[in-house]
Amino acid sequence: MLATIGFQDFDGLAKSTVPPNILSDKMLDLEPALTESEAINRLKSFTDKNKVMKSYIGAGYYDTIVPPVVQRNVLENPGWYTAYTPYQAEISQGRLEMLLNFQTMVVDLTGLPMAVASLLDESTAAAEAMQMTFALKGKKAKKDKFFVSEDVHPQTIALINTRAGAIGIKVVHGKHSEIDFSAGDFCGALIQYPNTYGSVESPGESYKDFTARAHDGNAMVVAATDLMALTKMAPPSTWGADIAVGSAQRFGVPMGFGGPHAGFLSTSDQYSRKMPGRVIGVTVDTAGKPCLRMAMQTREQHIRRDKATSNICTAQALLANMAASYAIYHGPKGLQDIGGRIHALACVAHREIGKAGFKVTEEPFYDTFTVDASSKGMTAADIQAGAVSVGANVRLIDDNTVGVSMGEGITRDDVTALLKGAFGIADPDLSADDSLKEMDPSCAREGEILTHPIFHMHHSETQMLRYLKALENRDLALNHSMISLGSCTMKLNATSEMVPVTWPEICNIHPFAPHDQVQGYHEMIEDLNKDLSEITGFEAVSSQPNSGATGEYAGLLAIKDYLSSIGQGHRNICLIPKSAHGTNPASAVMAGMKVVVIENDDMGNIDYEDLLGKIAKHKDDIAAFMVTYPSTFGVFEEKIVEIIDSIHEAGGQVYMDGANMNAQCGLTSPGLIGADVCHLNLHKTFCIPHGGGGPGKRMSYCV
Repeated sequence: MLATIGFQDFDGLAKSTVPPNILSDKMLDLEPALTESEAINRLKSFTDKNKVMKSYIGAGYYDTIVPPVVQRNVLENPGWYTAYTPYQAEISQGRLEMLLNFQTMVVDLTGLPMAVASLLDESTAAAEAMQMTFALKGKKAKKDKFFVSEDVHPQTIALINTRAGAIGIKVVHGKHSEIDFSAGDFCGALIQYPNTYGSVESPGESYKDFTARAHDGNAMVVAATDLMALTKMAPPSTWGADIAVGSAQRFGVPMGFGGPHAGFLSTSDQYSRKMPGRVIGVTVDTAGKPCLRMAMQTREQHIRRDKATSNICTAQALLANMAASYAIYHGPKGLQDIGGRIHALACVAHREIGKAGFKVTEEPFYDTFTVDASSKGMTAADIQAGAVSVGANVRLIDDNTVGVSMGEGITRDDVTALLKGAFGIADPDLSADDSLKEMDPSCAREGEILTHPIFHMHHSETQMLRYLKALENRDLALNHSMISLGSCTMKLNATSEMVPVTWPEICNIHPFAPHDQVQGYHEMIEDLNKDLSEITGFEAVSSQPNSGATGEYAGLLAIKDYLSSIGQGHRNICLIPKSAHGTNPASAVMAGMKVVVIENDDMGNIDYEDLLGKIAKHKDDIAAFMVTYPSTFGVFEEKIVEIIDSIHEAGGQVYMDGANMNAQCGLTSPGLIGADVCHLNLHKTFCIPHGGGGPGKRMSYCV
């Protein structure tokens, strides 16, 4: 190959491509490479330090059982996990059908007629819904307040606070029954259904009455909800919710220490143009036959750029496909049986703990209830210690209160052990009849669920396997051929890299498990971050962001916080080349910045004179310059150092989009070049599979 393009060796190619002033002259200080078997053993040495416990923590993450036919034929199948985002419909009909199934499932269970083909997670979906309400009700009418119930999951509240602050939305927290919408200054409100402590509705006011009051104030209502609960509970549409969000994790997707999981968002047709993500739709091909395509991409950044409604450029297609497969395999009766069994387990535990003298939740609940430990002279820590003694975890809410949540994988023996070990109940009675599978009539679901024929066809393993294979055969993935896409540098990741994904020590860990139970996870993450620091030339790494778009957003917020810390918080201009990835301008706007576009020449290089002119014009207000290196044209800018120096001299910071980091590894680095912040697309540079549109990007940003 080298000879074909006129080079004798790789060094000659590198020196002709990378500008000499940024070409590294030292080897990376990394541990020696390992064989596949050695690498597996190394990973095992990490994961052996994790403790797999029965989880009763809940708060959005629950014990689930992955059907083996789905695990082997989707999660562990390169025909599903190595495909690209389905932009090219003619080679994506299989995945598009399963994503349409996902949308159909969400629409049916939430009762709202329009759903996206997955989002990153529940908290992100809630934040996207908040931005929808602001775009629809807030901007023109100057309604800049958004209410968040104190009974929403804590991680969602934290993310909402971050996202709102950057774009000028004022978040108001409190009890939903006490908030006043009469002034007409709220664009929307978020409530949890069931709430984070388990009650179907938070006490004080029915959700129906609350929603009516919000609507009277011209505010929209967002319901963060649970698909498994909705197999037994009335959908949020019945009490007037405008948008429903949540996670499909408990539909056969392991907890995985927090992800990745498929988030969902559904709403009414009238709000569809402001939805984030993408919508799969049915159309006809050139021969007049039915086919599928991405019918709506309301926020595709390559078109709308800084006008996009969201910066999300991908989703969680692989996990959405698993969740849809789970629903198809079990069917409506199977799902309601699972949902009813989960509720019955919670009812039995609630009954026995109450009989033992503990004060427990009084309101109707689905799978979660709280226990006042002090009512029996105990502390929450005492109950958790007892749970740990029998291999379990409960949720520590405060010093005196614990939460108990049931999941699909919990057995009668597990509940018996919990009641004895954590609550000191010597001889618990686990007797139950079918009545315990049914919800309180005040909140029970009426009518059938999942009425579409697809959910009534493939309930045996043979049927399901053949259906999954038929869909796989309609797609092109890396197990068929190369996919020549420069943007995502598609590569066939090694099978050995996928082996640990389904180890219990990896996939059956709750994200809020006590620190001493997840030492292996922490050591593995720290080991990765150490290597990434060396590769990028930066001092620190965050592994929190879970997509390219969220990596960009986190990096820009880091820049904003740094500028504020040195008294330069007024800076709000972000310079972005016209050739940049479309997510760049969308992320900048979400971070509260104003985008100024820099022109490119015909070869894809940054127009240096235009850049200098824009710097001169906005010198006192420049916050950041976003640059992809090498560029989306594949160009190593010869003047990259001069460009970065010019930004720094103007008082701005340089954000490097690391989408093409694979071209830098070992040759140069963002730190050496002079960038201040960078995100890495780990599916591009380090072989995480793309998943047919996610979770191809487990992101890090470096500073």
